[in-house]
Amino acid sequence: MNIALIAHDNKKRLMENLCVAYKHILSKHKLYATGTTGQLIEDATGLPITKYLAGHLGGEQQLSAQVALNDIDLVIFIRDPLYSKHYEQDIYSLLRLCDVHNIPVASNLATAEALLLALERGDLDWRLNLKR
Repeated sequence: MNIALIAHDNKKRLMENLCVAYKHILSKHKLYATGTTGQLIEDATGLPITKYLAGHLGGEQQLSAQVALNDIDLVIFIRDPLYSKHYEQDIYSLLRLCDVHNIPVASNLATAEALLLALERGDLDWRLNLKR
């Protein structure tokens, strides 16, 4: 499955730790990330990651394009709800597209862990049927 990984600046370390803890699950899938987040995860885990631009430079829009094509199966976007960014509209656009295409999305650590464990159990295999 194709998994998108995004994290606000104040949550990048948390995303890095999540990916280290769940490397055994993530290693079985194709990973995509915004630039800085992707590089941090790649350095910490050694997992290959397709990296886009940094979020504020259009990385979220690049991932949104993949979501719009229904080419992403799971989005983990660790957001900082207390820190508003000037590109917040891009974030809402990405989340809206996930809803339109019925793509599971996590916006915090608890939901990210639940979705990764569901992925490991095969609970998200229904996404594979959409691509046949």
